[in-house]
Amino acid sequence: MAALAALLGLAAGRELLGGGLPQPRLPKQLLGKLLGAAAGGLLGLLGAPAAPGRSALLVLVGFPIAGLLLPDALRARRVRQRQRRLVAALPDALDLLAVSAASGRGPAAGIEQLARAGEGPLADEMRLALAELACGLPLSAVLASLRARVPGGEVATLVASIERSRRFGSPLADQLQRQAASLRRDGRRAVEERAARAAPKIQLVVALVLVPSVLLMIAAGLIANAGALLSGF
Repeated sequence: MAALAALLGLAAGRELLGGGLPQPRLPKQLLGKLLGAAAGGLLGLLGAPAAPGRSALLVLVGFPIAGLLLPDALRARRVRQRQRRLVAALPDALDLLAVSAASGRGPAAGIEQLARAGEGPLADEMRLALAELACGLPLSAVLASLRARVPGGEVATLVASIERSRRFGSPLADQLQRQAASLRRDGRRAVEERAARAAPKIQLVVALVLVPSVLLMIAAGLIANAGALLSGF
């Protein structure tokens, strides 16, 4: 009974977690959209008189539409943030599962260890999987549910490795260690790519902000000392 209560509580909280989880209930969606549209309409009414020319109509119509779409955009952002946090925690979790598998323990024991020791989105998913196991669901069904809940190929690869090990007896620890190393390489590559994209942006800021400010300082100094500079002519 305690496991069933935990499962129901975690499933109910999935609406707040995002990241491949079910959409909020329809009344909540409609209420959020209506409130966003009303707030956008109010801002449009306040901003339209100050808008120049025909752009007033654009402000009057565009703000309510933006408010209507804002809840979906915010939820999509939360989904992306949760997915990034989940993937970032996955390599360490895979190492822990690999150690558990190398010691002769089954995947269910590794899932329990992650659920009890971890924090964040990945630990939330492991706790939900553990609650499903405690309710009597077979491991294959729990893994299929986990793969369906979490988008992306990282968790799908983990589930495929566990299923392959269970069916064919292939060493699970080696597969998990290889996946953890691959995820870390991908993470380093992503950081390097973000750093490479940041360099041109920094140069643009320097060109648009710092250089004009230095030129203005030089011009101000020249103007202030124009009399002394021109006195010899």
